[in-house]
Formats: sequence, C-alpha cells, structure tokens
Amino acid sequence: MVPQSRNGLEASAVTEAVARRYAAAALEVEPALCCPVQYEAKWLAALPREILDKDYGCGDPSAHLREGETVLDLGSGAGKICFIASQVVGPQGRVIGVDMTPEMLALARKHRGEVAAKIGWDNVEFRRGRIEDLRLDWDKLDPWLARNPVRDADGAQALEREMDRLRAEEPMIADASVDVVVSNCVLNLVAPGAKPRLFAEIFRVLQRGGRAVISDIVSDRAVPERMQRDPELLSGCISGALEERAFLKAFEDAGFYGLSVLARQAEPWRTVEGIEFRSLTVAAYKGKQGPCDDAGQSAIYLGPFAKVWDDDGHVFERGQRAPVCAKTSAILGREPYAGHFARLEQDGLAARDAGAPCEPAADGQACC
Repeated sequence: MVPQSRNGLEASAVTEAVARRYAAAALEVEPALCCPVQYEAKWLAALPREILDKDYGCGDPSAHLREGETVLDLGSGAGKICFIASQVVGPQGRVIGVDMTPEMLALARKHRGEVAAKIGWDNVEFRRGRIEDLRLDWDKLDPWLARNPVRDADGAQALEREMDRLRAEEPMIADASVDVVVSNCVLNLVAPGAKPRLFAEIFRVLQRGGRAVISDIVSDRAVPERMQRDPELLSGCISGALEERAFLKAFEDAGFYGLSVLARQAEPWRTVEGIEFRSLTVAAYKGKQGPCDDAGQSAIYLGPFAKVWDDDGHVFERGQRAPVCAKTSAILGREPYAGHFARLEQDGLAARDAGAPCEPAADGQACC
C-alpha cells in the first residue's frame, strides 16, 4: 500500500510516481503529458527531433527572457526550454537546468554539444536535484554514496550529515545567483506539503530585482484529496495542480510582488470529475523587502483604472499625486509597473534611473 498523508501522497511516493512516469517518457513519447504549445520556429531549428518529440510542457516561459540573463529552469526534462533560452539570452547569458530524472538528464546532456555547435556557443548545463531543495546537488551526493553505502542507522545519520554539508558548503544553486527562474508544467508535480518550500526556494535563488516566469497547470477549484492520492492523475499533471487563486497566493506568501498573468488558456486542457484544468503563465518579481525611507518622492498613477493599490497596500488614484518612499519609487519605475506611473522627486532632483540600483540603507539592506 502507498503511504498517504493528509494532503494526498507522501512526498516519497510522489517522487517515485513522477520519476517512474517521466523515465518512461524519456524513452517513448507520451502525448498525454503535454498541452499544445506554439513556440517560435526560429528557436526550434537548432533542436534535435528527439528533444522536440519528448518535450512535456504547457506554456512557453522562454518567450519572456532577455539577452544576457542567467536563467534557471526547474524540471528541465529533455532540455527544450533550456536550449531555447540559450539562444534567447545569447553567449553572454547562462542557462541551468535542474531535473531529478536520470533518463531525462541523459537525454538533455546527450544533445548539449550538438545544439551548442549549431548555435555557436555553449552556455547550458544540467544538474540533478529536486526543485523543492535546490541546495542539494545529487550529482555530488552520488559519489559519496558509492563510497559510503547506507546499511544501518549510523550510515543513515552519516548520509544526513553529508547532505547538510553539501547544502551549506556546496549548494547546487546559491542564494541570489540567477536573474530569472522559469518552469514549464512541473510545479504541480511537487507533493502538496513540499510546495511552500518550493516557492521559498524560487525566491531564495533569485537576485533582488529578479523574477520568476512560470507556466503550470491550475484548476478552477480545489482538487479533492482522493484525486490527489491517485498516482496516475498526479504524475499526469492533473491532481497536483493548485487552484488558480491559490497558485497566485503561493507567490505572494513567498514574498513576491507585481504578479502578472502573461497567458491563460481559455478552454480547459482537461476536465476531470467536473474540475477544469488549464495552463497559466505567471510572472512574479523579487525586491519589495527592505526599509521604506522617506526622501520626498511621490508618484502619479496614469490610468486606465480609477484606483489601484500595490502589494504593499499603497493606494493610487488616477491623476492624483501620492507620496511614496524611495524603495517604492524605484519599484514603480521597473517592470511590471513602468509606464503606468509618473515619478516625482522633491526639490527638482532627477528621477532615479529605473534600471540602476539604489544606495544601501544604514542597516545594509538595499532599498529597491
């Protein structure tokens, strides 16, 4: 019998179900695992047919990347989004794919050199790990396990110590080390109890001012626990889906701001027991934390709505001047708010460049 928790399958059972299904999908194409997605044809020309056929996604987060960025792809699978992102960010950019399935990683790594030769640069690497624990590098843990097989409780304790050491001293993905985190139909495969940790990890690895661009499957209402206990539905990107509002709130709870829905599938991808499941692509930004220092700035909301308020509770009426702190003024000059506000400075000071960092406050924290 599969062990169960109050929130469906135990994390270990979820991992086993997902790994088994995606290992098979790395060998034989499984159409049931993907939604139809339209990618830019110019990026696909460099990709081998095997990568194109064994891609399982529900959106295109790579469409929202920029040249020179460092990108982390969670649940990179056969590498399709990584190889597209490699071309978008160019030779000055960098792309890291993380996946837990050896068969998928082998497929992506097999074609890495071929894709690099076609596009003219090699800026992609693939690492093995769980996306809810981005500190632990399984590629570094495996050699230790080969030398120190776990046979008893003492061995299990030694394994835990080594895992803690790797997380602390040799993290797979360091704090504040990437510009953009992307993912394509993978967050729903994480066990319900591990999802808060997953969103916290996305927040941790992003630089201040960075963003997450996530395509995933969401539901129009909460998925009942009995469906969450079905390994086939869970590994098929169905029963692990968050309800749409809960999906957005998970970003808010992790500390993100400026959430924007970039794409929402009009018709459901699947309807199971009356519950609609569809693809959603969301952008969320990191950087609203820090002191709110008064430097005399203010902002005018330009419309089109009569009144709006931001994630910190500031209320802006169209055409009305509202006082804001230095941190908020800088945020309003960057995406996703840029163009919606006129930012004003006291005593004729020039408005801060939207792309430039502001000076640290006295406590060492950045203000933007």
